[in-house]
Amino acid sequence: MSRYAGRDHDELAKRLDGWRLTTAEVLYYMPDHPALIQSFVWQTLDLAPKYPRIHRFLDYWKREIEAVIHSVRLATGETLAPPAMRRVEAIFHH
Repeated sequence: MSRYAGRDHDELAKRLDGWRLTTAEVLYYMPDHPALIQSFVWQTLDLAPKYPRIHRFLDYWKREIEAVIHSVRLATGETLAPPAMRRVEAIFHH
């Protein structure tokens, strides 16, 4: 068994529970050059619409990092779900 098998299983379980790959782009003012804006991009699995991991990260940023945040943009993918099945009303033979 791979040493990453548990992590992969946890990620799949989260994805099936509605967690989505989320990308956050943080635009922030550089501490030494406050007239300049820098971009930081981070991806993680997160749970829409509250995004608890992104909020924890931004709270950490505000507490521990000197750079002041200008803005944050989020992008998310679709949730992973089991395949949908539907009934077929007719079968045509050729």
